[in-house]
Amino acid sequence: MACATFATFPNKNLAKRSHTMSKQTLSFQTEVAQLLHLVTHSLYSNKDIFLRELISNASDACDKLRFEALNNPALYEDAPNLEIRVSFDPEARTITITDNGVGMSAQEAIDHLGTIAKSGTKEFMNRLSGDQKQDAQLIGQFGVGFYSGFIVADQITVESRRAGLPPEQGVRWTSRGTGDFEVEPITRAQRGTSVILHLREDAQEYLNGWKLKSIISKYSDHIGLPILMEKEEWQDGAPIDPNDEKAGRHPGRMVKTGEWETVNQASALWTRPKKDITDEQYQEFYKAISHDFENPLAWTHNRVEGSTEYIQLLYIPAKAPFDLWNRDKKGGVRLYVKRVFIMDDAEALLPGYLRFVKGVIDSADLPLNVSRELLQESRDVRAIREGNTRRILSLLEDLAKHDKHAPDAEVSPEDKAKEGKYSQFYAEFGAVLKEGLGEDFANRERIAGLLRFASTQSDTVSVSLADYKARMKEGQEAIYYITAENLNAAKNSPQLEIFKKKGIEVLLMTDRVDEWALGYLTEFDGTPLQSVAKGAADLGKLQDEAEKKAAEEAAEAFKPLLAKLKEALKNEVEDVRVSTRLVDSPACLVVKEGGMSTQMARLLKQMGQKVPDVKPVLEVNPEHPLVQKLDGSVHFHDLAHILFDQALLAEGGLPEDPAAYVRRVNALLAGA
Repeated sequence: MACATFATFPNKNLAKRSHTMSKQTLSFQTEVAQLLHLVTHSLYSNKDIFLRELISNASDACDKLRFEALNNPALYEDAPNLEIRVSFDPEARTITITDNGVGMSAQEAIDHLGTIAKSGTKEFMNRLSGDQKQDAQLIGQFGVGFYSGFIVADQITVESRRAGLPPEQGVRWTSRGTGDFEVEPITRAQRGTSVILHLREDAQEYLNGWKLKSIISKYSDHIGLPILMEKEEWQDGAPIDPNDEKAGRHPGRMVKTGEWETVNQASALWTRPKKDITDEQYQEFYKAISHDFENPLAWTHNRVEGSTEYIQLLYIPAKAPFDLWNRDKKGGVRLYVKRVFIMDDAEALLPGYLRFVKGVIDSADLPLNVSRELLQESRDVRAIREGNTRRILSLLEDLAKHDKHAPDAEVSPEDKAKEGKYSQFYAEFGAVLKEGLGEDFANRERIAGLLRFASTQSDTVSVSLADYKARMKEGQEAIYYITAENLNAAKNSPQLEIFKKKGIEVLLMTDRVDEWALGYLTEFDGTPLQSVAKGAADLGKLQDEAEKKAAEEAAEAFKPLLAKLKEALKNEVEDVRVSTRLVDSPACLVVKEGGMSTQMARLLKQMGQKVPDVKPVLEVNPEHPLVQKLDGSVHFHDLAHILFDQALLAEGGLPEDPAAYVRRVNALLAGA
């Protein structure tokens, strides 16, 4: 029996002759009551896990017997099949966890149950060496599990007999978790240990077969031994009055049949070899841990060995949850330590931008009492987090690689099954993945390679940065992009006109996170990224000398008009200049290089954030008739504001004073 222990027992000689001892009352140290209170009320916040701890201890005791019996098979006595039984008695208000493992002598009961800060499991592990230590898979090294029973019980009774000792050398240990405990000899025919919990008034919910089975399924399904419970069946109530047909019947109830059934799988799926697990089993396990009704899109299952050892079984869902963007929702994967369930949402094991990933991590190195605070600080946890991140990115890269195949290409069935999956993933989680550009510097280039966009050559979100680079024109020195609220606004932006005229592809970015994320990605594979809505439209070698000269001459000729426009719009714009990017439109708005775009300013305002006053630059097209008619017009002031407001509308914004805009347009229409 691997039990939690915390302090030194004052006099171990009291039980040297355990088989002849009479009933004794022994004292804990003075601090023990305080420590027990701390363990049962602070260490464990979820009451259900008392059953996890006691079943884990029972499994541990069976593992010990298995190892000791390698050299002494007689220890199995007449019961070679190791098992754990869980039963409950509503009338006596007890739950009993029984194993036929190694058991305890009276002295061991005193040492391991009556002594705090002493763990029988830890002692056992220290005695092992070589391959045995690798295979032990023992639970409870931290030594707090047994006392978790006091979360639900006001008294715990342990009855045990060590394998190899005669029946009359059994022992009964009893404590109320206060200042003392009792030890007395008993006759026990069965080898092993029974832990009997006398439940408190506020723990009656556990006197229910369905409740206990659900806890076992959640926390102990991975235990490699059968966990048995007595079968129950519904029994109708007897007639209230056999002589009165209208009197009805007593309420029915669940009754035990006397047959025992296994209520766990008896092996953790993630610990089995991959070749022994079918796709259907992987899918059903995903549904069980994620409460999702759909099959996962993809998964990866690996055993990682090295300085940090752990097993990872990670899933990518097929659909995004409705609360994906709720930052208060806890995300993360299930954490196990040596097959013992620790917590559901171990957020520290994955970065925030992979919060959609579900699965299980089973560590061989973390302590069983690991807390969320410890997860933030542990070096082992950081290694697991980095390993998980690399594995998920590799999985996504593999899906992206096989997303589309040439029509005449020879493709294996395995690769064919991956076709279209990355597009499906990106439609659900692409916007979240972009957060990684700002959160994960170490993997920024890999994340950038996984991004997909629409472009002026493709309305579908399928263009990668690598695809774009492969199609760049000779002499093109930058990857051009534009951000907008939706695809139509991006496609029809006047800022794209010169790029369309020259056949230069521009990426169209319409996710809200794009503007923020692209602030962390200044280049891809050595090529800078450049927004077409920031700074001057510098096409570099793609603009010939004649075009540059014409632009310079136009800027010089329009200086007086630009000055008048700047004065008329001094409250709205930072500057007015001649545009080199416009072909058909009279004007557009841009911001200075490195400045906050008007799109980003609007998004921040919608989120209630304080935004610095951002004044755009108005660019005008000197070839447009409206601009040419401005100078000398009696409606110059109104035309100037209409020009500005139309440029604002074209990029998805709204005039500061829509009514004034309408009045100006109506006045001009009436005059015409």
